[in-house]
Order: sequence, then C-alpha cells, then structure tokens
Amino acid sequence: MKTKSLLRLAVVALAGLLASCNNYKDFTYLQDATDFDQMQVSQLAQIKARKGDVLNIYVSSRNPESAIPFNLAAAGYRPGTGQSDQFTQASRALGYQVNESGNIEFPQVGSIHVEGMSRTEIQEYVKNQLMTKGLLKDPIITVEFSNLKITVVGEVSRPGNYNMSNEHTTIFDALGMAGDLTAYGLRDRVAVIREVDGKRTVVWHDLRSKNIFDSPRYYLQQNDIVYVQPNKYKASQSTQSRWNQPSVWISLISTAVSVATLIRLLTQSKS
Repeated sequence: MKTKSLLRLAVVALAGLLASCNNYKDFTYLQDATDFDQMQVSQLAQIKARKGDVLNIYVSSRNPESAIPFNLAAAGYRPGTGQSDQFTQASRALGYQVNESGNIEFPQVGSIHVEGMSRTEIQEYVKNQLMTKGLLKDPIITVEFSNLKITVVGEVSRPGNYNMSNEHTTIFDALGMAGDLTAYGLRDRVAVIREVDGKRTVVWHDLRSKNIFDSPRYYLQQNDIVYVQPNKYKASQSTQSRWNQPSVWISLISTAVSVATLIRLLTQSKS
C-alpha cells in the first residue's frame, strides 16, 4: 500500500512539473498584435429588445406635470407635496416587461411592439406615438434595459451571473468581471453561447490572437454564456481527486464484498 501511495505521489508530482513547463505563450493574450497595430473597429453591436427583457422608459417634458401620466407609478405622485424624489425612485424600480408577443403596454398609447428594436429605436417610436396622437407636444424619451446579464462559467476565478455594465460589453469585459481565467483555462478555447429565436449557437475563440476582435461574438448580448474550457491537467486532477474520495472506495469495497458473497452462495448451492 505504501508503494502505491508513493507511486501516486510521483505521478502527481510529474504532472505538476510538466504543467509548470508549459510555454508561457499558452497564457498570454493577443500574441500577434504589435505596437500601434491599427485594426479597423467593426460597428458596435446594438442590444435589441427580446422577450422577457425589462425596459425602463422615462418620459419628460418642458412641463414636468404633463409627463407624469406616461411614467409608471405616476398614480402615487402628488404634485406640490415634495415627493418628486420618491416618484423618480418608484419609476426606476418598475419597468415594462416585453411579453411573449414582443410587446409592452405603454400608458395611453397601448400595445407597442418592441422586440428586435434597439434602445434608440424604441425612444424614437414612443416619441413619435406621443406626438402623433397629440398626447404630448415636446416629449423627451429615455430608455434603459434594466435586466441585462451574462453568465461566465468554466475555468475562471469567479464563475457566475454578471450584470452588463453597458450595451457594448465585450468578451474581455466578461472575463474581467469573473476575475480572469485560471492557470488551467485554455486561452484558445473560450466559447460564447447565444440563444436567439429558439436557436442556440456556439462560437469558439482564441484569446491569444488579435482575430478575436473580428468575431461576431466579441460584443456580448443579454443572456450570453461565456465558457472557458479546462486543460487536460485540470481534467486529470479531477479524476485523481475523485478516486481519492473515501466514499468512492467504500462503494467499491461494498460492491466487491457483495459480489464475493454472491459467488460463494452460488458455489455452495451447486455443491
């Protein structure tokens, strides 16, 4: 037993030595980028409204009181009571959820189809509706997405769900929020998983190359999943740690005893 334990330790030590001998290029980003290397920046991807998104829409005007009916929680606001701050906070706490038909219900306007529209497009549409219907002469519309999030999993320091800080969050932003890749993460096997209209796509990226900037998934969208694949050494570690668990050995011993008992009983019955 002692010999087997020493052999196991030797194997682990050898694996660790081989891992430490990995070329440093396995851990560096953008290896083919040079100083002042000019790359054309592709057009920034725009976040488009999807089913389930929550939109905060604020309507203001030169006459603040005329805009009150078009803001959520307006019924709780009483002009002249000094509660404007409370009203603002209440409005921001609520939002318009895009339903399964891709619509929101906007005060005095009715159903508005917003699915597939950007923040700017929604602003212009609501503004035009209010003016066309004679509801407000000089509306100023502000639209915000309030529940944008991404998920980062795999070989990163802090896997989990993260709120998108802006509409132009990149792969590097996501990895930065998750504490960067661990030493076991493959820099050339980083996937962005996206689901749109019931179809799921997976696109792999190599962070060691500047070509990452040309990826159609470099800019993330709401509900994207960023996955970092582990290297073989991490996989072997997981296998070793599984075999070192007492419960595994207890289960194996129990099974072996059961099989041996069954064989003995069968042998006795035949004799």
